[in-house]
Amino acid sequence: MKDTKFKKSIEKFDPEVSLNTEEALKLLVSQPRRKFLEYVDVAVRLGIDPKKSDQNVRGSVTLPNSLGKEVKVAVFVNADKADEAKSAGADFIGSEDLIEKYSKDPIDFDVAITTPSMMKEVSKLAKILGPKGLMPNPKSGTVTENIEKAVKDIKHGQSRFKADKDGTIHGTVANIDMDQTQITENLESFIAELKRLKPASSKGIYIKDIYLSTTMGPGYRIDVSQF
Repeated sequence: MKDTKFKKSIEKFDPEVSLNTEEALKLLVSQPRRKFLEYVDVAVRLGIDPKKSDQNVRGSVTLPNSLGKEVKVAVFVNADKADEAKSAGADFIGSEDLIEKYSKDPIDFDVAITTPSMMKEVSKLAKILGPKGLMPNPKSGTVTENIEKAVKDIKHGQSRFKADKDGTIHGTVANIDMDQTQITENLESFIAELKRLKPASSKGIYIKDIYLSTTMGPGYRIDVSQF
């Protein structure tokens, strides 16, 4: 597909017009398809001060409909949790040996999970995992005793998010081949979780702007009043 064809399809697009979810999704799915599977991403501008530690919105949500995306999971656990991780479908499992491996080898996983007791050891990889956004964190459900649930949730379709320095949340909620009902359900679950995580110290309008886009498509502004 030529870029000119894609540009022509959105030449009447107005980024300032607020659409309801149904209208935005119709535009998304009607866009010319790329040669690869695009995902549906959401960007939410929050009314928070990200410089304040008590307003640092971060978390994860298990979406009702799978993203249809293969996610490789590395689990850092002691031997007593290894079988649990394996049965749940983890791709890489280990303790000190796995930490040693990734202190030298390239990172080949998308999510890292560990238990509270292993965090001290895993922190040895902080300088490697931190910049990639892969360091396990209790708020995102990746530091837990329930390894089986964590792995299965992530494999099913879990969206993890963290407010950036401007107070904007970015997340993936679907892939473009899903039907509009599935995408809508995932989006609503994502927004509901953000609302649940609203900091008590955040005053005024909490959800200021919402934009939906495909991986390489334009961002369609969503009418916030729906939520």
